[in-house]
Amino acid sequence: MLLQLMVDVASCGWRDANGMLRKATVETKILLKINEKLSRLKHFKREYQKYSQLIHHSSGFGWDLTTKKFTAPEEVWKDYFKSHPKDTSIQTKTCDDYEDLQIVIGNATAIRRNSLGLGDDTDARTFRVEDRYVEIEDFVFYDES
Repeated sequence: MLLQLMVDVASCGWRDANGMLRKATVETKILLKINEKLSRLKHFKREYQKYSQLIHHSSGFGWDLTTKKFTAPEEVWKDYFKSHPKDTSIQTKTCDDYEDLQIVIGNATAIRRNSLGLGDDTDARTFRVEDRYVEIEDFVFYDES
């Protein structure tokens, strides 16, 4: 986002005589836009708090990775809605951002394309990134570092 904003500002010709971006331009054009985007953090925190309350409410709740929905028996949902009547839509709502919110706000470990998972058929000498295998022998180690 920062790089794109800098390109936008440079494309508008808001550079000094040396071709550099001025501090005032950065403060008024770039930081303003970044602050607007980051103000969404409160929204994300509220959403994650709602999901977190749901999961911690009862051991009956689960998460379906395929449908991106929370799951529970009907009696568990009814019990939850007694104390959270405003959240009834969460039972049928698709929560596409839940895993990302877990990582960013809930301090969870990444579980997708940028993560390393050790499965039953993976040994300590190799790891898989998409379809590419890298073995420990491919890395150079220096004793001094």
